[in-house]
Amino acid sequence: MYAISLGDDGAELRPLEPWRAEEFLTHMDRGREFIGQHIAIADAVTDLESSRSILQSYAEKAAADTGRIYGIWTDGNLVGGVLFRTMDIGHGTAEAGCWLEPSAVGKGLVTRAARVIIDWAVEERGIHRVEWRVSAANEASIAVARRLGMTKDGVLRESYLYRGKRADMEVWSVLAPEWRAGKRAS
Repeated sequence: MYAISLGDDGAELRPLEPWRAEEFLTHMDRGREFIGQHIAIADAVTDLESSRSILQSYAEKAAADTGRIYGIWTDGNLVGGVLFRTMDIGHGTAEAGCWLEPSAVGKGLVTRAARVIIDWAVEERGIHRVEWRVSAANEASIAVARRLGMTKDGVLRESYLYRGKRADMEVWSVLAPEWRAGKRAS
């Protein structure tokens, strides 16, 4: 339907819709082990039905204005994504997240894609606070939060049960005035 350029390298951001379930599953299969180190979506998307179900749930969130999911494409291949796991327009809050397969690591794709969706949320939807919740062991995602100009709010100790182990979760955030000031400074 539409694509937003993420830069001169041809990378694009597009809505990740239910009709892309097969492509989403293929992408998850390529990156499952890497993505699954910290992100539960790798365990949730295991077959075409579960892939379609996840994407349908986000289509419903988009219709209700409570979440969104976008894919990142390079050279015509889905290689990762960014999302708003939650959005509460009334309270002006949203929780952003990301994932990426190994072939796309180190190119700044998640940072560029997250900038697009956070800017949209702040400027178009009136979101005041965007959160980034990340496993304390996920150094790459923490680095993205820093590059986005987020502030570390704190650590939720052993708050996330994942694959039978409890993980500390860091909470990072950026407020709308900080986001706008960061854009002006760039």
